[in-house]
Amino acid sequence: IKTMRVLYTRISSVGQNDDRQQRVDIEKTYSDVCSGSIQFSKRPEASKLLKDIESGKIKEIQVASIDRLGRNLKDIIDTIDILTSKGVCLIAEKESLRTLNDDGSINHIAKLMVGLLGSVSEFELNRIKERQMEGIAIAKAKGQFKGRPSGTEEDKEVFLNKAKNKAISRHLKSGETIRRTALLSKASINLVRKVKEIAEI
Repeated sequence: IKTMRVLYTRISSVGQNDDRQQRVDIEKTYSDVCSGSIQFSKRPEASKLLKDIESGKIKEIQVASIDRLGRNLKDIIDTIDILTSKGVCLIAEKESLRTLNDDGSINHIAKLMVGLLGSVSEFELNRIKERQMEGIAIAKAKGQFKGRPSGTEEDKEVFLNKAKNKAISRHLKSGETIRRTALLSKASINLVRKVKEIAEI
């Protein structure tokens, strides 16, 4: 089996651009558009990447930075452990890290750095959430809170229990395509995709 050097990119929304994550010295790119809080193995392109790793097609994965893998330290470490166990080297350009040495042995300094960087990334995400909650509390105290602020995440259960989203879930579970589900539910294709991703259908 011919092994490849590949690139993994992630952006949070369709409106963003991943050009700065692109590389010219790779043979295939896996690109996800999703929140960094979504488990790596549950992302569409990342799951394809993991399957290709299982088949022995990949020897090296490049990312612009460690946080492209995720914002959760445990998930980042688990993902790197999977790659390492398969003999796949992860290269993070921003941090100048390689998880494997040239002889295929584990780069323990890189592993330590990944843990530290992952902790910082997770800490930053938690601080953002704390500031959002503090802002909501202050707005409520002033009687100015009008609902979920723009840019914050909606509770998964609340989202899936909305009438239209329930209908979308029902159609998807019955085997309808995304396009057909959108038509039957009178919903946008983007909303159907979001429900499918969050409900893990």
